[in-house]
Amino acid sequence: MEHDLFYFYLKVWLMLSTREIRIVIIDDDEDDFFIISDYIKAIEGSVFKIDWCNNYNAAIDIIRKRAYDVYFVDYRLGNHTGLDLLTTAQAEGFDDPIVILTGKGNKVIDIKAMESGATDYLVKADLTTEKLERCVRYSLSRAADLKELKARENKYRNLFETSKDAVFIADELLVIREGNQAASGLFKLESKQLSGVNLLDFIKNTSFKEKVQQLVRTKKNFHDLEIEMEDAEKEKKACLLSLAFSRDNEENPVVHGILHDISSIKKAELTNLQAHKLAMNERLMRTLAHEIRNPLNNISLSIEHFSMPLDSEDEKLALVEIMKRNCTRINHIITELLDLTKPLELTFQPHSLQEIVDESINMIADRMNLQKIYLNKTYPDDAVTIPANKAKLVIAFTNILINAIEAMESGRGELTVMIADTPDRATVLIADNGAGIPEEHLPRLFEPFFTLKKNGVGLGLSVSYSIIQSHNAAIDVKSELKSGTQFHIAFERN
Repeated sequence: MEHDLFYFYLKVWLMLSTREIRIVIIDDDEDDFFIISDYIKAIEGSVFKIDWCNNYNAAIDIIRKRAYDVYFVDYRLGNHTGLDLLTTAQAEGFDDPIVILTGKGNKVIDIKAMESGATDYLVKADLTTEKLERCVRYSLSRAADLKELKARENKYRNLFETSKDAVFIADELLVIREGNQAASGLFKLESKQLSGVNLLDFIKNTSFKEKVQQLVRTKKNFHDLEIEMEDAEKEKKACLLSLAFSRDNEENPVVHGILHDISSIKKAELTNLQAHKLAMNERLMRTLAHEIRNPLNNISLSIEHFSMPLDSEDEKLALVEIMKRNCTRINHIITELLDLTKPLELTFQPHSLQEIVDESINMIADRMNLQKIYLNKTYPDDAVTIPANKAKLVIAFTNILINAIEAMESGRGELTVMIADTPDRATVLIADNGAGIPEEHLPRLFEPFFTLKKNGVGLGLSVSYSIIQSHNAAIDVKSELKSGTQFHIAFERN
């Protein structure tokens, strides 16, 4: 409080001492003008330019020109009063300080003057230099504050009106009091129609509505909550909702809201997703054709050899083996492809995540030993239990572990397996110190038939991804060339 008072007086002192203060005294009594003028001139440390106006109509012109810093107005102005002048000034949007002067103190006039926008009210008989100095100081400071406040209000009003996002003010029940032009466009309502409607009435999805109601009850600010709303013309729109809670001057709860329409972004995402799926299907068909063509060529060449004279029975048997082997390969590719596209209908039981991962490690133990891979394993002391289809999850982890082993150099590989448990999720980390994956290949890592291995089919990680997704889990891959790769699998708690 003391600091505020100090800066208040400092601001006023600077105004009074650094420039000429222009004052007009509007009074039809010349003697009163000279008396008041002498009091003002006696104020030390300031330079004043004081003018006189002695009739109401001239005073109106002066008000309109806004040529002065402070206006002293007598209550009696011929057939008019100072209150009449205040009313006209307010109608003109005048906000410079007007001080009403009266011959005698009158509480009723005092109250009316302040209600009409007067900055101060003084009794002529009680005037002194000190009172006028204080009045001028207060009037100039209040005028500066009001102008600053008005400038800020105009700035925020412009932001409010010109914002491309729907901005609105509502009560604690989310009944809208006021909205900008963008809000009218979003809701498909005129400004007058928008006032009084409830935001919740436009949120048709029950889960979205309950989420908003739950957050509003806490009266804590929140940002970018994704919801779906339906405008007055029944068009559904995806939006991000932000709400801030405060109180107005009367201490009533007020909610400031912003709705950012992301419908076009969602449509673009869907279009891109569909384009991506088409491109992925095209790559899948080309890869599948390539994978099947190779063994078919081998079978075709073997059949051509049968049409020629054969040197021995052994040669005949060798050709038959080639055809059998390639037929088996084609059958294997088709079986894995069908398994991949089949929706997984799994049954889930509570299982220890440590047991599932250990079983997966046992599946690749021989390969680890042959490659001389060092295993670094870190588990929590207590069992981490998740709902899982154990057999399928073992397959998923085994495929990832095999990829990790094949990426590392024999005798120098270090395989890290960690399990972490938090109230929100259980996480499995599988990391290697192998060659790493080029950044441009990471987005395609789980695509069917995509592989960086010379003789790989490219279905192992696709199968793992499908199984992990069926467990409502998320998988994230981070890799750095010559440093290794990390697979993070997170099982969310319900």
